[in-house]
Amino acid sequence: MFGTLASGELETARLRRDLGFSCGGIRMEGENMVPQGGDGEGEQVNETVPFQIQQHPFEQTQKLVVGYALTPKKKKSFLQPKLEVLARRKGICFVPIDLNRPLSEQGPFDIVLHKLLGKEWQDVIEDYQKKHQEVTVLDPPGAIQRIHNRQSMLQGLADLNLSDCSGSIFVPKQMVVLKDSASSADRAIEAGLKFPLLAKPLWIDGTAKSHQLFLAYDRRSLAELDPPLVLQEFVNHGGVMFKVFVVGDTIKVVRRFSLPNISNCEKAKVDGVFQFPRVSSAAASVDNADLDPSVAELPPKPFLEALAKELRILLGLRLFNIDMIREHGSKNVFYVIDINYFPGYAKMPDYEQVFVDFFHDMAQAKQKKRHCK
Repeated sequence: MFGTLASGELETARLRRDLGFSCGGIRMEGENMVPQGGDGEGEQVNETVPFQIQQHPFEQTQKLVVGYALTPKKKKSFLQPKLEVLARRKGICFVPIDLNRPLSEQGPFDIVLHKLLGKEWQDVIEDYQKKHQEVTVLDPPGAIQRIHNRQSMLQGLADLNLSDCSGSIFVPKQMVVLKDSASSADRAIEAGLKFPLLAKPLWIDGTAKSHQLFLAYDRRSLAELDPPLVLQEFVNHGGVMFKVFVVGDTIKVVRRFSLPNISNCEKAKVDGVFQFPRVSSAAASVDNADLDPSVAELPPKPFLEALAKELRILLGLRLFNIDMIREHGSKNVFYVIDINYFPGYAKMPDYEQVFVDFFHDMAQAKQKKRHCK
């Protein structure tokens, strides 16, 4: 669906007069197209400066329309001014999807970017995907649904082929409790799980509650928890977590503070259940902390590249992040403890440029595919 941008003196005059441009017949003005500040590279952007497309042949002749369906919170965090400025320079524009109108009547779109929950939206996007196979949907609802369930989220990870890499991946022992958490202690012990156990809600539904984290030290404490939930064996990891962000073929890693190690002495003396805040927030960055290098050293790049590649295939997703820990006392033994779809990318370094390059590469791939037909 890539349209051709008009050229000539009249169009140049119009572009100099109006900030913004037309996307598929939709006049783009207002919040999605007006820059709010500099682009982070020293250039000051003013609302009276004309929008200009130059530098690359693709940028001169093509435009890419990304329709988005995001919650207000996700829209605010993701569609930052710098992202929109960099995107416009590449001929990329973002168009909001009206949830009160049939999706097939909107657009046309090259890409549909979405993160909404609910069966109704899943049916809408799946129907749209069948009828508009020329449009790239990021990502398939069925694949996303898999990692909204912590039981299915980590299935298959232990079987990934990473034998030739400088690291090994594991999943903590875990079990699902659907009801009667009081009797789950016996089943946990039968399954070989050892206390203390991390308890997390089974379903990730976008609410703060779905990210609650509890640590249960003994059998009795499990009765205090509300199912459905997942019980996961705690692995000592030096209090550091690695958040591996994946955008297509691009990988970025950041370190975050996590739960501290638990000694055998503490296990013997402490009982009960304790709730913890969400440990992987940006405020928990360890970048400036003085930590033992054996704990804080980033996982090997070849290992992360192989892991991300295998997960893209296994999950059928292109936009996700992995929460990963290194087993304390080991060099390259890692555990994946969570996977999140379309996470808070604003916490990822240079996310704006990464996404612009990602969309731009998708556009070029589509062009090459068309020319080969």
